[in-house]
Amino acid sequence: MFGQRNDRMDLNNENIQSASEIIENRLYFVAFKKDFKPRGTSNTHYFSIDEELVYENFYNDFGPLNICMLYRYCQMLNEKLRLAQHAKKKIVHYTSVDASKRLNAAYLIGAYSVIYLKRTPDEALKPLTSGCNVLTYTKFCDASYVYSGYRISLYDCIHAIARALEAGFFSFDDFDSQQYEHFERVENGDFNWIVPDKFLAFCGPHSKSRLDNGYPIHAPETYFEYFRKHNVTTIIRLNVKIYDAARFTSAGFTHHDLFFVDGSTPNDAILKKFLTICEQADGGIAVHCKAGLGRTGTLIGAYLIKHYNFSALEAIAWLRLCRPGSVIGHQQQWMLSKEASLMNEGNAYRKRHGISRTPIRHDFGIYSIKQFAAIDEEPAPAATAVPAVAVSRNSLSTSNSSSSSSSSSGSSVCSSVASSTTTTPVASKLPDTAANNRVQL
Repeated sequence: MFGQRNDRMDLNNENIQSASEIIENRLYFVAFKKDFKPRGTSNTHYFSIDEELVYENFYNDFGPLNICMLYRYCQMLNEKLRLAQHAKKKIVHYTSVDASKRLNAAYLIGAYSVIYLKRTPDEALKPLTSGCNVLTYTKFCDASYVYSGYRISLYDCIHAIARALEAGFFSFDDFDSQQYEHFERVENGDFNWIVPDKFLAFCGPHSKSRLDNGYPIHAPETYFEYFRKHNVTTIIRLNVKIYDAARFTSAGFTHHDLFFVDGSTPNDAILKKFLTICEQADGGIAVHCKAGLGRTGTLIGAYLIKHYNFSALEAIAWLRLCRPGSVIGHQQQWMLSKEASLMNEGNAYRKRHGISRTPIRHDFGIYSIKQFAAIDEEPAPAATAVPAVAVSRNSLSTSNSSSSSSSSSGSSVCSSVASSTTTTPVASKLPDTAANNRVQL
């Protein structure tokens, strides 16, 4: 029975804190006492992702694991269920009682249930949250550098996955994980798709591409090739002017400035203008503030509420699955306060425009292989946006500060993506000195 300890499982019950049956007599989710690692038997195969799929925090945040890690998990679990050597075994995904690890593990298997077992969010959550011996879950906090009481839950994440799946935001049958991993890296542009063909969130460009205390920053020209290939036509800047907008407009892009202060929330005039621009734009929209996290996520989230019927918490969850660290501090409360009015506006908008289907369903998801196979089959020559060896976010060092230098403003992030299998993905973290650049609202 879902959510209850199962005596037929080949487990040492003394070490079990909680156990849930996901697929009858086949797939289980178990929390063991701290540091206990079970051995496989002829009847049972155990696996854990706690030390493989690891979220690297900005500050006190610890998840949720990004959409690419979820993809890796689903591929791994599907393979285990398919393997002939495991055909007669019970598959047990185990985790520890560590609150953050258990929450991320539960989110992964809950999302798997929605995506591959075709369960509703409530059906997916039931075995994880009900029955005897099931432990309660903590909640995910934001990337604030000070304590924040705003949280999203396991419930919000699973519902966000279901909502995004229904709208065609992603399909793991057509998902280029290498593209995600490549372009989320700071040196390769630091951007993520949120809504297919519609919204891309990215770190704010600078006047020149260079290293700033070991932290790669990019000129507008860095993005031109990728934006053109992927039909991004509109740029929206939410932070102070660091580059000349003419750099984009002279290259054929539309550019808008909708400034509001770091860490704040948009007033109604800015919100209305943002929504209008996005509703009228032909092509994709690249939105940035300083880091492309707080202000950027807040306004894209408002669009998700209005046009895709996401709740505020579902929108925040989806944003963080796509771009970890999005929506910070009281921006979360602002989204909650706007939820009802945005949903009402969305209903009125669809009525005016004769749109009967809610939500609108996309033909291709983010990072679709099929959609962009033709334009990506001949990638541009490898090039970096800064004159340096590729640097991962979690290896940046202040020791590079003396090597800061300028590069050609025309360098492109559209470098070829490595064809070899990548290592286990890790959510990117900046060292404290660089994180202040990345985790600005």
